[in-house]
Amino acid sequence: MKPFSFLKNVNREMKKVSWPRGPELTRYTIIVIFTVLFLTVFFAVIDLGITQLLNLLFE
Repeated sequence: MKPFSFLKNVNREMKKVSWPRGPELTRYTIIVIFTVLFLTVFFAVIDLGITQLLNLLFE
C-alpha cells in the first residue's frame, strides 16, 4: 500500500505546480537551446585548442 500512497501524494503535489504558459515556455526553450549551443561551441573550441597544443608539444 505504501507505493500507492506515494503516487497519490505525488499526484496531489503535481496539481499544485505552477506550469509555464505558452510564451513563457517558448522563451525558456529558446534560452535552453542557445545555452546548449553556446556550451557545445565553447567546449569544442577548448578541445581543439588543447589538441593543437598537445600536438605541438609532442611533435
